Amino acid sequence: MKSDYQANSITLIGGVSMGTGVMIGAGIFALTGQIAELAGPWFPLSFIAGGIVTGFSAYTYVKMSNAFPSAGGIAMILQKAYGTGAIAAAASLLMALSMVISESLVARTFGTYVLRPFDLETNSFLVPALAVGLIAFAYFVNISGNRSIGLFSIITAFLKIGGIAVFGIAALAVSGFSFGPASGSSETVPIAGFTASIALSILAFKGFTTITNSGAEIVDPHRNVGRAIVLSIAICVAVYLLVAFGVGSSLSLEEIVAAKDYSLAEAAEPAFGPYGFYFTIALAIVATASGVLASVFAVSRMLAMLTDMKMIPHSHFGMSGPIREHTLVYTVVIAAMLAVFFDLSRIASLGAFFYLVMDILIHWGVFRRLRHEIGASGWVLMTAIALDVIVLGVFGGMKLQSDPLIVVIALGSIAAVFVYERFFLSRWTAEEKHGGH
Repeated sequence: MKSDYQANSITLIGGVSMGTGVMIGAGIFALTGQIAELAGPWFPLSFIAGGIVTGFSAYTYVKMSNAFPSAGGIAMILQKAYGTGAIAAAASLLMALSMVISESLVARTFGTYVLRPFDLETNSFLVPALAVGLIAFAYFVNISGNRSIGLFSIITAFLKIGGIAVFGIAALAVSGFSFGPASGSSETVPIAGFTASIALSILAFKGFTTITNSGAEIVDPHRNVGRAIVLSIAICVAVYLLVAFGVGSSLSLEEIVAAKDYSLAEAAEPAFGPYGFYFTIALAIVATASGVLASVFAVSRMLAMLTDMKMIPHSHFGMSGPIREHTLVYTVVIAAMLAVFFDLSRIASLGAFFYLVMDILIHWGVFRRLRHEIGASGWVLMTAIALDVIVLGVFGGMKLQSDPLIVVIALGSIAAVFVYERFFLSRWTAEEKHGGH
């Protein structure tokens, strides 16, 4: 296992590329239409709000990563905050599961965009089939070695950011750089829907936690982990806003919602014509494929860390090789199952529930036990908790009305994770032998 975690193997640019690589794949291509459906005609503001909430949230991760840069990442933070009991283990597992959910979300988005030029129905069995095919491809690339993944992440990050910037600027240019929605927008922003949409916007930014999980491998981690997190979030805020305004200026709200699983491709046609449509399809395929590759790499490593830290059980199921190869199999199998049985909207909702619960637990644990040790401001931590609670509450309330089954599944899954870890570890919390208070 030690060979997987090489100190000083990831540069600052590599860390930023890793974060943006995971974020941009999910945030733009998978979630733009769903956010517009909830937030109404001024949905670009949801990305600003999501960036603000994420900024408060990232403060905790930056402070902890600067103080304790570790290959344990999220699990390390939770273990220092709660000890080695079930709360830390369950919250860590929720984080890992939310990352697996993101893989299936992006993989299904890949399938949707691949099929779009052929006018095939988006609910076709081909969408999950292509999603599973991409997840399988990601498995084989990951099993072949780590170095190629890092280089691939940097190259595709530049391609994605550059291509999406071209799309956004061109779409705005065609509209005469009008930043208002194409639908004629005297409508007021729906407050509840807008607040609920922030949950999905936050999901579009959560890829920054991939950097936290690679803390020990980044060059000069006490400085560069925090820098990489801040830079990756800032880049994604700019990219998301550019694309959101570009889509909003090209399509009416009704058209965005109707094409919510492939809204960027639809928005490209008025701006670029048929060539733009195919350019956006190609860009989406590169973005989603690279996002899945980066996410599979990150999740399998996180599960291996949790196994090494004795926070989750492990069974090799007759497989040979090191633990990380086993966790790689678990990752792709779970992601493939989610891609087959859930549509994009439900996958996104499940990911939002898991991530926000875990995020609240991290902020509370750091506030309660570690804020003085790392020099964190208590009001920032409490603001992060309050924002998460408000967004989660409103999002859950709206989903109870529109899709109560996914709320039941989410609550049941979260409860099952905590109960399972409680029995596995036989304690809720336990003092650490070192590193805690």
